[in-house]
Amino acid sequence: MTRPFDVSKFRKSITKAVPGMAVGFSDTVDWISTGNYALNFLISGDFHKGVPLGRVTCLAGESGSGKSYIASGNLVRHAQQQGILPIILDSENALDSDWLSALGVDISEDKLMRFGVSMVDEVAKFISEFMKGYKEQFADEPYEERQKILFVVDSLGMLLTPTDKDQFEKGDMKGDMGRKPKALTSLVRNSVNLIAGNPVGIVACNHTYASQDMFDPDDKISGGQGFIYASSIVVAMRKLKLKEDEAGNKITDVRGIRAACKVMKTRFAKPFESVQIKIPYDTGMNPYSGLLDLFEKAGAVVKDGNKLSYSKPGKEPIKEFRKNWTDEKLEIIMKDFSSWTDKSESEELNNSVSTLTEDTNENDRRGNSSDT
Repeated sequence: MTRPFDVSKFRKSITKAVPGMAVGFSDTVDWISTGNYALNFLISGDFHKGVPLGRVTCLAGESGSGKSYIASGNLVRHAQQQGILPIILDSENALDSDWLSALGVDISEDKLMRFGVSMVDEVAKFISEFMKGYKEQFADEPYEERQKILFVVDSLGMLLTPTDKDQFEKGDMKGDMGRKPKALTSLVRNSVNLIAGNPVGIVACNHTYASQDMFDPDDKISGGQGFIYASSIVVAMRKLKLKEDEAGNKITDVRGIRAACKVMKTRFAKPFESVQIKIPYDTGMNPYSGLLDLFEKAGAVVKDGNKLSYSKPGKEPIKEFRKNWTDEKLEIIMKDFSSWTDKSESEELNNSVSTLTEDTNENDRRGNSSDT
């Protein structure tokens, strides 16, 4: 009789022989809202789940496209509300305490840590040393009892390499375009391994540049493809002018921006979906912004003359002009949409299983016929 393999003994010996090795699956448990329901849904497939802990997320876009607003503002605020400690690594020296306070961020020292960095090496050293001490402190603690951490790196595009610094000091500005993408890729790849299995998330802001490829017009993200491969979520953002008043009427003055967000990569939902989020200068982002367009694209809301209509069996239909769709009405559809989406996915899965079973049975019948 074959002696059974001692899995627990092997797991204990291999983790001892290879320190730092994560055992089991790294299923995402903790999420932080981006402050916008539509963007949350495109990233995670859930209106209330945005950025996960234990993963690396990249927000990339041109200057003024809303990257810092979402990363250093909304994500940090929601993280604090969940008892998560945010640590901001600021390479742009642009974060203002008054601006953060206006966004609802608690800037007290025990609720928010901010460090100024300038080099890729400094960020790598900081995260490495922090995670080393973190793992030593919480080595024997279960996942649920460990302190949850959110790193915000704003931004990767402003970080320098040693060659950049040396050339600047010598007055010989030749640039270091080849080594920086490799350094950023190495930074993200090592960070992914360091935070694996821990309630620690990294959100990195990055810059984009215009594509020169006529067949691929999407903006390109600096840092190379290796950086994108190592990230679990990549959101590309563009800045558009917002020329609307508070009532939704078209005007000539610019009252804010429309952040055009396209989810280039996500491991939790369908990629390459996009949404436009309005960020007025006076009032800030409305968490319901972009939802109506999302519902219309999904077919939940349909055009009925010059109005948009939503109907569900057993409920009174909602029919309004586009600008008259209030947050309360969008909340109703959001609750219905979640259950409708879950049902659709379940039916699709059942149909796939039924089709697979029928194909398998048919192949078995053909195989039996050929044998005879």
